[in-house]
Amino acid sequence: MLDPAFETGAPNWTDLGTPDVDAATDFYHGLFGWELVPGGPETGGYGMYQLRGRTVAGVMAVPEDQGKPAWSVYFQTPDADATARTVQQAGGTAAFPPVDVLEYGRMGGFTDNSGAYFGVWQPGTNTGLGMTMEPGALIWSELYTPDVPAAAAFFETVFGWQTESMDFPGGSYTMVRPAGSKGADSTFGGLVPLDSVPSEAAAGPHWLPYFAVEDCDTVVADAERLGGTATQPATDIPEVGRIAVLADPAGAAFAVIKPAPMGRS
Repeated sequence: MLDPAFETGAPNWTDLGTPDVDAATDFYHGLFGWELVPGGPETGGYGMYQLRGRTVAGVMAVPEDQGKPAWSVYFQTPDADATARTVQQAGGTAAFPPVDVLEYGRMGGFTDNSGAYFGVWQPGTNTGLGMTMEPGALIWSELYTPDVPAAAAFFETVFGWQTESMDFPGGSYTMVRPAGSKGADSTFGGLVPLDSVPSEAAAGPHWLPYFAVEDCDTVVADAERLGGTATQPATDIPEVGRIAVLADPAGAAFAVIKPAPMGRS
């Protein structure tokens, strides 16, 4: 489970880079009910999406010539600079080195040893997402990677993650949890072979955030009505829930899940 206490190495933030914040806001408001709290000049226009007054994501304008529309996942660190050094030692690279974000915290952006982008957030006054595990909020994250064992080794070095394989019909799934934690209740994400899902393979190595929903099929229909697309249709995963992978009108990919009772998510 994604613990809102945000242990070291667990996801504590997610944000959207998009060429048109207003268009994205219309889409996500219609889909999840999110409201935009615009950022001021001091934050470079970086805004927050909120649901019932609690922050569920960040959003920033990224011109099309500077990057593809995409969701990013950030992981908790007590020392972003130390994490940056460890990323380099483990074979990753810095997309941008750690920087202070006013008094809110310190952040850095990196790629792992397969080229998948991820961020780190060292909390200041902003301790992380204000809502998780509820409909419309982050509940799970998956890394699509060409080499699951190599990815597991990389993130074990960087964050101390522990991994556990869970068998499913037709294969197995590698789950991850923070260092020192025990049991399935502390798992927050998974590692997936890139070539196992054609629609994800086309995007290359990447992290995919999952948002909880009350009705997966309704959300898929709403996304399509609002101009998005379903890259993976709603599908039941035994003991997990009903999931779908979507792309917003600009092409940024994310997943939704209606968790099964007592499921892993």
